[in-house]
Amino acid sequence: MRSELRTVRTGGVPTVVDLTGECEEFVRGEGDGLLQVFVPHATAGLAIIETGSGSDDDLLAQLDELLPRDDRWRHRHGSAGHGRDHVLPAFVPPHATVPVLDGRLQLGTWQRICLVDPNRDNPQRQVRLSFLRG
Repeated sequence: MRSELRTVRTGGVPTVVDLTGECEEFVRGEGDGLLQVFVPHATAGLAIIETGSGSDDDLLAQLDELLPRDDRWRHRHGSAGHGRDHVLPAFVPPHATVPVLDGRLQLGTWQRICLVDPNRDNPQRQVRLSFLRG
């Protein structure tokens, strides 16, 4: 197994960051296996979605609707409504696994591997990429 920790700047605003290019680079030349992507944070997740056509903004909008940033949350440290960010991983998990064949991610045509970070309190995140040989 090969594993590497990467830092991703999110800027402290709710965002969806496309990690696909970094993931492609990480598995290039590795042969067959699995790419495991993991976000070691309690307030961020990973999604495999289409980006660039509004889907990333739609995802953030729906998370705001499903998990409003208001005072209903028991978890109250951080910025207002931050408790909802701690519920996010139940809906957008902190992990994703993608098959790799001949050193290439086996994603569908429009699929992208994305970090989903609604948390305003952390301007950067860490992402662990691990390659497991088949």
